[in-house]
Amino acid sequence: MNSLVILCVDDEPMVLNSLRTELKQALGNKYLIEVAEGGEDALELVEELLATHYQIPVVISDYIMPGLKGDELLKRIHLLSPYTLNIMLTGQAEISAVSNAVNYAKLYRYISKPWDPEDLVLTISEAIKSYLTDQQLRQKNLELERKVATFYKFVPVQFLNLLNLKEYDNIQLGDCVEKNMTIMFSDLRSFTTFSENMSPKDNFNFINSYLRQMEPIIDRHHGFIDKYIGDAIMALFPNSADDAVQTGITMLKQLEAYNQDRTDAGEQAIKIGIGIHSGPLMLGTVGGPNRMEGTVISDAVNLAARVEDLTKLYRVPLLITEQTYLRLTDPSQYHIRVIDTVKVKGKSDLGDYNK
Repeated sequence: MNSLVILCVDDEPMVLNSLRTELKQALGNKYLIEVAEGGEDALELVEELLATHYQIPVVISDYIMPGLKGDELLKRIHLLSPYTLNIMLTGQAEISAVSNAVNYAKLYRYISKPWDPEDLVLTISEAIKSYLTDQQLRQKNLELERKVATFYKFVPVQFLNLLNLKEYDNIQLGDCVEKNMTIMFSDLRSFTTFSENMSPKDNFNFINSYLRQMEPIIDRHHGFIDKYIGDAIMALFPNSADDAVQTGITMLKQLEAYNQDRTDAGEQAIKIGIGIHSGPLMLGTVGGPNRMEGTVISDAVNLAARVEDLTKLYRVPLLITEQTYLRLTDPSQYHIRVIDTVKVKGKSDLGDYNK
């Protein structure tokens, strides 16, 4: 069954019969030819065809008809089927009517009565060809959009923007830029012990359930996830240290609600640690010709990871460094206290750490 329909609309049965006969002779059975004696009948037919998954590449309509005139009909058909190409066929159309159809109904062409059969068939054939070409282009664009959307799930668009890359196919190995940012690490507490009693599939389901709670919070506060490291999250905040601190606080509040759901379901509550540090870093691509990834490299990144690890030692859920504290717009809006001044493993200088 052919799903392409050519719709002819005219209030004169003889005109409709002539159109149907000429189109059948010229086009054979390639397309279904449907007719309607007036605008209201045409609208009902269009709705019925679309509901049964027919495509209407072309509508040919007279202008002067009782009730709904041709330009208004084509305008309403355009709302129902935006990609349909419309042809107005009449000997009495006013310039304003043609203009109305052009502006609001995607008028493909205006043909005067009496029409030349060869010209009419050629016009309709070209219109269908244009419709199918546009359809293929739309499908390719949708496919490309899906691929781009999938790509951005693996490489954040914010990452590309920071590298000043507008198109992902322009990424080159070694592209990099130096930035000052705030880095956040978060990690589930005792996950190895916690997961020993779960199957690999249950582990995946649990981790994804937890990460789905946290990812939107990072996005809402203008950050982006650089990578997942098992159950850990590494996120970057290019705009301000406040974004990172607000994210950490909100994540802990969300964790309370998540744990309530878990305990109500008879499952064990979980704990996380969050470490935040601010400083310079290099953001870019690393890898080989056939496999690369985006990442950030710097002492600041390493320090943020160490700070997160210190939350275990001090038994607190959130630690920030002095460097992050000094970048806060108004530290007084937070409940902050100094925890300690420590020498982090692998570092030669001392640092203040705040809860």
